[in-house]
Amino acid sequence: GQTSLKTLVDEPQFAIAWFLLSVLGEGTFLSLLWFIERYAPDPVTAAVARLAAQDEARHVAFGLAHLTQHLARDPEFRPRLADAVRRRHDALRHTAGLNDEVFDALLLMAAGSWGHDALRQGSRRVAQLMHDMDEGRRKRLLRLGFSEKEAAELSALHTRNFM
Repeated sequence: GQTSLKTLVDEPQFAIAWFLLSVLGEGTFLSLLWFIERYAPDPVTAAVARLAAQDEARHVAFGLAHLTQHLARDPEFRPRLADAVRRRHDALRHTAGLNDEVFDALLLMAAGSWGHDALRQGSRRVAQLMHDMDEGRRKRLLRLGFSEKEAAELSALHTRNFM
């Protein structure tokens, strides 16, 4: 996590750092927060996740608006955004990403119990979460003018720790 955050701090241009943080990182985190709200073990956890997601959604919307304006003024900036994703991926390629305990916790939360069938359903739900995260990143990249192919490639390079 620290190495991932450091790549954002080390990015010399605000618009690029903001793209990596808000459009990709916080956008991905939104899917996680909505997942937690949906499968929360209690109403308080669900409420906290919902409120956090609402706040993160504002950051993502601001990031998209900011970058849309930036790209309207300078369409040649788009390849620099793509290059930043690739650079960050290369810088983080030796990091572990999320550990198994996090995935196990998400699976158990989505399962709701230790039952065999429930755990199988929880596993499917976590797989769907990963798909939803990818789909959300692709949609945001498309909104910024990337092609379907570019959006798929860049989304696949996103950090393994959801940031």
